[in-house]
Amino acid sequence: MHEGQIITYKIRIAPMIWQTWVTEIKAVTFQSQFIDEQRSGPYKFWHHRHRFEPTDNGTLVIDEVNYALPFYLLGKMAHGLFVKKKLNKIFQYRKEILSKRFG
Repeated sequence: MHEGQIITYKIRIAPMIWQTWVTEIKAVTFQSQFIDEQRSGPYKFWHHRHRFEPTDNGTLVIDEVNYALPFYLLGKMAHGLFVKKKLNKIFQYRKEILSKRFG
């Protein structure tokens, strides 16, 4: 991971509806943190800070995510209906994978 790196994903935003999501890696501090920011995609705004803190048992991974959805009222409804649940599911899955892989 290096500053300025562009990452492109294909994500499913609804059944049979896919969107390209482009993020850029910013503010890389070796073994401490990095930020990914959306350049284009499903969010009006996306800022995700990944922090890594040493502990007695290894490394604690901390995610700080700030985001906003487009289409004010429709975005609020979509957030309550499925976006929040989907994000929670994604981060729970990542937590499980990291636990399995690194203990």
